[in-house]
Amino acid sequence: MDTKHIRNSINSWLYPSLTFGTLLLIWWLASTRGYLSEQFFPTPAAFVTGFREEVASGSIFRDTLASLSRVGAGYAISVAVGVPLGMILGTVLGARLALLPLLNFLRSLSPLAWIPFAIFWIGIGHGAVIFLIVIAALPTIALSTMAAVAGIPKVYFRVAQDYDLKGLQRLTRVIFPAILPQLVTTLRVAMGLCWLVMVAGEMLAGNTGLGYLIHDANNGLRLDLIVVGMVVIGLLGMLCDRLLMFLTRLPGIRWGYDR
Repeated sequence: MDTKHIRNSINSWLYPSLTFGTLLLIWWLASTRGYLSEQFFPTPAAFVTGFREEVASGSIFRDTLASLSRVGAGYAISVAVGVPLGMILGTVLGARLALLPLLNFLRSLSPLAWIPFAIFWIGIGHGAVIFLIVIAALPTIALSTMAAVAGIPKVYFRVAQDYDLKGLQRLTRVIFPAILPQLVTTLRVAMGLCWLVMVAGEMLAGNTGLGYLIHDANNGLRLDLIVVGMVVIGLLGMLCDRLLMFLTRLPGIRWGYDR
C-alpha cells in the first residue's frame, strides 16, 4: 500500500471526525453556557440519558431493526425492478414513449400524497411503509438508469453489432457494464431517498420504527428522544452509503471514478 493511499485513508476518517467533533463541542458549549435552552433543544447530557433509556428498554434495537427491514425490502424491490426497467427504457423506443411520462409523473409526486391510500389499501405498519419507499425510489432508479444508458457512447453499440450481440447479450455484456459507475451513484442517491421516505412513512403510517419513535417522542414532548432517533437514522444512513461506496473499488466499476 503506497503512502498516498494511506494518507487518503487517514484523511477520509480524520476530516469527518474533526467536523463532528467541532459540532459536538459547539453543542456542549452552547448548552453549558446557557445559549441553548432545553425547551428548544436537549443538552448532550439529556441526549445521553435518553439514549441509555432506549438501550435499557431494548426499544431502540427493535425500532432500528424494523426500520432497517423496511428500508432493505423497499430498496431491494426498487432496485430489482427499476434497474432492468431503466435499461429497457434506454434501449426500446416504444417502451420509453409509453412509460416515460408515467415515471416522470410518479417521480414528481410526493410519496406523502400516497399515505392515505397506503393506509387504506395495506393498513398501518410494515407493508404501507415499504409501499411508500418503492413508490419514491423506483421511478428515480429507473429514470437515472435510462439516462445512463442514453449516455453510452455509440461506438459501444457498433462494436456489439460487429460481434452480433443482440437482445439479452447486449444488455448484459455491453449496456450493464458501461453504466455501472453511474448506476452506483444512482443507488447511493436512492438509498438516501429511501431513508427520507421511511421516516415520513413511519411517522404517519407506521406503528414501530425510528420514524415512529420520533413521532411518539414529539407527542410526549421528549426532545431528547427525538434527537436520539435522528442520530441513529443519520448514522445508519451514513453506514449504508459507506457500504455502497465499496462498490466503487471493484475493478469493473472503478474505471468510471478514475477518469
